[in-house]
Amino acid sequence: MLVAVGTDKHPFDRLVSWLTQWHGTVGGEVVLTVQHGHTRADDLPDAVPFLGHADLQAAMARADLVVCHGGPATILEARRHGHLPIVVPRDPTRGEHVDDHQLLFARRLGAAGLVALCESRQELLDSLTAGLADRARFTVAVDAGAADGRRAAVRRVGVIVEDLVAAAAQRHHRQWWRPWRGPGPNGRRKP
Repeated sequence: MLVAVGTDKHPFDRLVSWLTQWHGTVGGEVVLTVQHGHTRADDLPDAVPFLGHADLQAAMARADLVVCHGGPATILEARRHGHLPIVVPRDPTRGEHVDDHQLLFARRLGAAGLVALCESRQELLDSLTAGLADRARFTVAVDAGAADGRRAAVRRVGVIVEDLVAAAAQRHHRQWWRPWRGPGPNGRRKP
C-alpha cells in the first residue's frame, strides 16, 4: 500500500497518526510505503519524507491501494495508475493547509464516485478494511488510449512550436525602433 501526504510544508499528523494506529492492528499483513513530507512518521515502516516524481510513479504502479491527501495532482496520478484513491483531505482548521481547496476538491470527487473520501478516522478504517478484503473495489479502468493521445498532443505542440520558430527566423523584420546613441559632443542627439 502506498500512502502519500504530498509536499506541503504543513504537517499532516492526523493522517499519519491514524495510519500508525491502524498499522499496529494489522501487523505484518500490510506492506506500507509512506511518503510523509513534513510530518513525523517514526513508527511507520518504509517511511520516507519525499519521493521524486519517477519514484512516486513507480510506487503507485506497484501499490495495491493508494491512500493520499486531497492534492489534485496526486489524486489524478493515482487514478491514472488504475487506483480509486482513498483520500483524506488536509483541513486548514487543523493547521494542515493554508486553505480549504483540498476539502472542496475531494468532496466534489467523492460525490462523483471518483475517490473514496475519508474525513474521519472511522471512514479511513472502513475503507482500508474494505480494500484489504477486496482490492478490486479500489481500482478503476485505465484508458490506455489517453496516454497515446497525450503523447500525440505533446508531439503536435512541439511541431507547431518548431514551425513558428523557423518561420520567425526566416522573416525579415524591419526594426521599429532605433537604439539611442546618446548625446554627441555638442549635446545633441547623434543621428
